[in-house]
Amino acid sequence: MIVSALLAFMSISGIFGKNNLSKIALHIDFPQEIYAGNKFPVKVTIRNEKRFLPAFLIRLKTDIFETLFPFTDTRGETTKYVGISLPERGLYRLKGAVVNSVFPFNFFTRFRQLEGAIDVVVFPGLKHCELYALYEKDRKAKGEKTSDRIGFESDIVSIREYVHGDPLKYIHWKATAKTGKLKTKELSTLTYQPIVIDFEKVTIRDTEEKISCIAYSIVQLLKKNVPIGLKINGRLYEPDTSYAHKISMLKELALYNRNTKGDPVHRDPGGAAT
Repeated sequence: MIVSALLAFMSISGIFGKNNLSKIALHIDFPQEIYAGNKFPVKVTIRNEKRFLPAFLIRLKTDIFETLFPFTDTRGETTKYVGISLPERGLYRLKGAVVNSVFPFNFFTRFRQLEGAIDVVVFPGLKHCELYALYEKDRKAKGEKTSDRIGFESDIVSIREYVHGDPLKYIHWKATAKTGKLKTKELSTLTYQPIVIDFEKVTIRDTEEKISCIAYSIVQLLKKNVPIGLKINGRLYEPDTSYAHKISMLKELALYNRNTKGDPVHRDPGGAAT
């Protein structure tokens, strides 16, 4: 009788455990900008597509992190953010992710392998260096000029009606007093002489230090709206200030002399990559 009870117990555990992992969809979302050695959030979303039963104690385990979803309701979603860091620049391939659960009785752990892989490009770590100071000095020496584009940096182009969110310092108080309505100054923006960084001409011996220094210079100069380009591996990125241009140059630096699909990932006991 005891044996029969145990067998029934195991059978119930198996049925509920298998059903608990069924119709579970997982989505892992990495931020677009990941810098080596810097902690960043990974968004993990679980969706329970079952109509009648919630999902309990679902654990996701990958090469670089793991996280637990205690409860997700029927036809519901649960989102968690996991903070991790990756040690080196390059292309990492996240594959072989596994979901498991000890539900319902914590006697057995059921596993399910997730199909597919996610490629993650890790940009070089940003290192402050003299190179940026040299380009900044060169930029100031070349000067700047006023553009016809609307901005917040130079001469007044026009005066318009105040729009919610306009900075208070740009309110034209004289025009406001005259009309009785809030008025905002529209200023022209400044344009800067373009800069092209030639990778081979940067006189830093250590390759990784050179890459980190160039990446830092690109990020800082673009923050100041300086058109910047990059010459590397026989390829020229023409000077620009767009976000897509920034990502393209950082990706080129991230993959420089990386022949394999990323480097091995090692995890510390806390779950962060080291």
